[in-house]
Formats: sequence, C-alpha cells, structure tokens
Amino acid sequence: MQHLEYGAQLRAKAAIVADSLKRLGHLGVGRLDEFPSPREFEYRNRVSFVLRRTYAGVLAGYHAVDSPDEIVDVERCLLAESSIQEVWRALRASWGPGASQLPMAHELRLTLRAASDGRVGLAIEGGRGSGETARTLLEAAGLAAIWSLDEKGRVTWHAGEEVLSERWGRHHVPLAGTAFLQVNREAARHLETYARKQCGGVAGRRVVDAYCGFGLRALGLAEDGATVVGIDTDQHAIAAAQGVARVLDGGMSGMPGGEGVPAHDKARFLAAPVERALAGELPADVVILNPPRRGIARAVVQALLRQPPERIVYVSCNPATLARDLGALGSHFALAACRAFDLFPQTAHVETVATLTRRNPV
Repeated sequence: MQHLEYGAQLRAKAAIVADSLKRLGHLGVGRLDEFPSPREFEYRNRVSFVLRRTYAGVLAGYHAVDSPDEIVDVERCLLAESSIQEVWRALRASWGPGASQLPMAHELRLTLRAASDGRVGLAIEGGRGSGETARTLLEAAGLAAIWSLDEKGRVTWHAGEEVLSERWGRHHVPLAGTAFLQVNREAARHLETYARKQCGGVAGRRVVDAYCGFGLRALGLAEDGATVVGIDTDQHAIAAAQGVARVLDGGMSGMPGGEGVPAHDKARFLAAPVERALAGELPADVVILNPPRRGIARAVVQALLRQPPERIVYVSCNPATLARDLGALGSHFALAACRAFDLFPQTAHVETVATLTRRNPV
C-alpha cells in the first residue's frame, strides 16, 4: 500500500483550506497552522459499510472511488479502531450465507461504533424485520448492541444494550444508532481545547452552541460560567445533553458569575433546526457553529448579520462551505484566527476552526 507521507498530508490539507478561503471567501490568509492527529491509522471510532446481497453472494465494504455503483469488499479497514476491526471480522464470519442473520433487504448500511471501553454497537439502516439478532450478538465476539434505524435515523428497535456509555472528557455520553461524535477521539480533544479557548472568557456571558450534538462543549462552557443554549436536530443527542445537564453534581459555586447557580440552569438545549431556532436565541456574546458538510443555511447567515455577536467560532469539516459562509458574513465580521486539524489521516478531509470577531462593536 502506498500513501502520502504524513507531513506532506498535513501541509496539503492546510493549503486546501487556505486556498478555499482565498478563492471562495475572498479572504487574505497566509499559511495556516495544522495540528496533526496523534494516530495516523486505527483512529476512527465509527465506520459505515454497505452490504449488498447479490446472486453471487454478499459484498460488504465501500463504494468504489471511480465507480460509485460498485461495492469493494473490505475485510479490514485500516482506519478503524482495533475493537471495530475485530467485531467486523467476527460479524462477517458469523452472519451466515447471504448474511441471513441480518434484516432482509437488497442493500443495508451497517455502522459500527466503538466506545472507549472497547464495546461495539451495530446500527442497521435499510432492512426489514429483525433477522436473527440474538444469534448475531452471541456469535460476533465484542458486539454489545444492535440498533435498527428508520429513514430519519431514529432507533426503532434494539438488541443487547440500549445504549453504550461513552466517556468523553468528564462526561458519560449514551451512544446509540448513528448519533454524532467526532470519529477521532484523540485529535478531537485537541480541537475542543482550541475551540473552547477561542470563545474567550465566557464567565457571565451568553453563548449559543449551534449544531451542538450531545452538548459537551455547551456543558463545558456552562461550567466555565457562561449561560449557554445548545441547538441540534438530533433528538437522541439533545435528550442525552439534557440528561447530563440534570445530573451535574454540585453547582457552579466558586466560578465568576455562577455562585449558587446549578449547572443545568446555565445550559439549556433545544431539539430544532438551527435555521429556525437561532434567531430566537439571539442576541448572544458568542455563537459557536459546527454544521454538517453543507455548511450553514442562508437563514443562519441572516440571523447573525441582524444581531451580530461579538465573536463566532466556526468548526467546519468542509473548506468550501466554510469559505462560502465566511464570505457571506464578511460585511460584519473579520477573520481573527484559523487553524486546520487533521481528524481524518489518509483521507482528503480536514477539520478547521475559524474565529470571527465583530467589525463594528455595538
């Protein structure tokens, strides 16, 4: 196997971000700093495969790069954490002829996700019925849970454990289905530390964490003394965030501006599309944006321009939509800092944290 030397990968990714910001966002940036992943391989805690049943048998792997309709059978993914690799090998060996133990369909999407303690869950999308999931759990060593998802990504039934408890920082997150957490847990810790720092001093400030997922960043900022609103469409993640907020022990005594105020009173979470909910949660001192690859909707841009916060911290997985969105916000905000983080070694993907400051203080 041949691959680009890792230092060259980092430089190329930083150059991709800088070039996108210049060409698409019309932002003059120099060479960006890039933060490397602690692991070059075996870093992904979540991997999705396509399983296709054919007359010749079962193919299970990835879509071919140069022929998307073709499935390349994959016995081992070098980017997956070792626990996922072990379960994938055991699952392939135990699912029976024609993958008969799994729900019926011509094609299934199988997502394996690993918790930090090594337990692995399997999320199945696209199937009918439950198959022989009890047998699959018994025979696929290391597999602790199976979830079935509907077309909206909601868990409709499960076998084994209902959720896997994931340790993320100082909080436990109940993993189920395909709910979003960064796939590279080690590199994500460095990104989160940087993003939190870019928010500045938040004690006594109002923060909106848009596309907040499980709300871990929002909870951390609340513990730092901010009043935080987290917004996300994922109802499972928001319910988990609300649960974590309720069980935070103690309070926030000893923190500036937070004496005697329980942590859950400082963090509130909404299950709603950001483009619908953001305007109603402004004004704010700091807004964090962490959208999917398509970037932020025009309604989000308009809300931020109408009631501009002092600072925006934008976490992006797509340099092109990041550049587009920063350009759209450019009349009211200046780019103050930008750093690339390699959460996806051996791929062309790169994560970026851009910090914007309001041009004309109100």
